[in-house]
Amino acid sequence: MLALLGLDACAEGVYRSMLAHPEHGVKDLARALDRPEQEIRSALDRLSGMTLLQPSLIEGEGMRAVRPDVGMEILLARQQAELASQQQRIERSRSAAAKLIAEYADLETTEARTDVEQLVGIDRIRGRLAELTESVQHEVLTFAPNGAHTPESLQAAQPLDQELLRRGVRLHTVYLDSVRNSLHTVAYAEWLAALGGQVRTAPSLPVRLIIVDRRVAVIPAKADNARQSAVVLRGQGTLTALCALFDSTWSTATRLGATRRPDGAGLSPQEREVLGLLYRGLTDDAIAKRLGVSSRTARRIASDMMDRLDARSRFQAGALAVQHGWLPAQT
Repeated sequence: MLALLGLDACAEGVYRSMLAHPEHGVKDLARALDRPEQEIRSALDRLSGMTLLQPSLIEGEGMRAVRPDVGMEILLARQQAELASQQQRIERSRSAAAKLIAEYADLETTEARTDVEQLVGIDRIRGRLAELTESVQHEVLTFAPNGAHTPESLQAAQPLDQELLRRGVRLHTVYLDSVRNSLHTVAYAEWLAALGGQVRTAPSLPVRLIIVDRRVAVIPAKADNARQSAVVLRGQGTLTALCALFDSTWSTATRLGATRRPDGAGLSPQEREVLGLLYRGLTDDAIAKRLGVSSRTARRIASDMMDRLDARSRFQAGALAVQHGWLPAQT
């Protein structure tokens, strides 16, 4: 039951037994749990290392199990620290990957490259996108993870989208669920759908992405600044993976005009996504960015989820959601 918090079955059994019978020694615990004494001693070492045991205040009585409310907070704090450290490693890895892509593209000076092209600066990015869309023949697949778009940006995109649809090009676009609260973005999506384009929404999106005819993809070189630099990819293996990512997300996304109903647990897709992000240790600001909402909105949703689960910490909300079957254990 407490495996999610780092306790294996033997250690959990010893901890529970020591709470129920503080007077039990190693032999008593081994007899009660029907385990070898060596396993009991190893479990005691693990519990001590996790600060779930402390010396008894009564001289000569050895170690005592800390109270469950204190013990669970210790385990939760430990996992929160581990998750925060893991998140930092992921961000460093992402940054290193983006840097590697950029450096790889720069190798054009010594080795001809045809599958990677680096674009620096918003003007060059826009120019290259215009060239790609002019040559498109079949379809354009897009992830738009930046939340609601400004009326000006939508107005600027309208002529090109109209021209592509007139030529019979399929436009499949996935926005964030949060755009449903933007009247002008919804109006644009409805206009697009009326001309034959298809628009769906998802709680969060992994990256800004444009795929042209399933043969060329454009992604940001830096996830936190899509306007600074981008990478154009043509490698078959890379395109296969990106197309699979889009198709998977598209299949579970919700058509913009469809009514979103709560699932069996009474959760909206956005609420379920927040629980998963809480379980992974993301901050309010990071959650807000993933959802395309304000930090205040992200904080409110997180607080509502904690209240619904009667959780005392953000990570505990995610852990309880897993226990209740609201989230898969691997989230």
